[in-house]
Amino acid sequence: MIEERVRTAWRKRYGDVEPPEFPSSLAPFLEHRSVRRFSDRPVDESLITGLVAAAQSAATSSNLQLWSVISVQDPSRRQELYESCSRQQQVLDAPWFFAFLADHNRLRMAANAVGESAAGLDFTEFFVMALIDVALAAERMVCAAEALGLGICYIGALRNDAEAVRSILNLPPGTFGVFGLCLGYPAEGLKADMKPRLDIDSVWFRETYPSQISVSAYDERMREFYGEQQMKGEVTWSMRSGRRVDEHHLTGREKLRAWLEEQGFLRR
Repeated sequence: MIEERVRTAWRKRYGDVEPPEFPSSLAPFLEHRSVRRFSDRPVDESLITGLVAAAQSAATSSNLQLWSVISVQDPSRRQELYESCSRQQQVLDAPWFFAFLADHNRLRMAANAVGESAAGLDFTEFFVMALIDVALAAERMVCAAEALGLGICYIGALRNDAEAVRSILNLPPGTFGVFGLCLGYPAEGLKADMKPRLDIDSVWFRETYPSQISVSAYDERMREFYGEQQMKGEVTWSMRSGRRVDEHHLTGREKLRAWLEEQGFLRR
């Protein structure tokens, strides 16, 4: 018997179709949403410590642990990050704000201390590895937080001005602010709908990658969603996303390659 909670979440993601039979315990993972308004209810540091431990428990390639996280609670520093992150109000208002970092610095120092050069960190592979590590750690933390009734909002705009973030957070060479994370209890009565997702068959392929992928059905579902959200419903996902990945919507991030090389990444 499919629980109504599962059915509701499934239909919000995939339209008016019946979900297959699977454990109802998966429902919370389907219900993820971005929270941009938070209550004044405090989140104790002891709980945050547990969430960071959850993040550290995520998979990490070769146990290298090429990531770090900085919590930012000082109001003046929050204000600076707010200015460099497209002035997103939740950066100021969230009870907790975290900057998640790709981090080669710690391992390089540890290796140098025992006589190893750590020269391999110059290769692109280890930058990719750090990005994977930081994403896995953050999402493990997010899943744990949401299981406890907390809400989150990722802040990709932390990459808008990498140089400003380096200054604000005193980042050494070999570190890079990949994204921010706002965390706290959602505001009372908050309405934040779950966004529809691509049909499963558009992302889950059997054995080999298909020669054609149709997103037309998803475009229609998203057109309806945009209309409900008063987000120009005449625009489809393909149109909106296509514009997002043109050369004119990088909001400062087009400079990242040169900055990353200067910071010690992607040298080989």
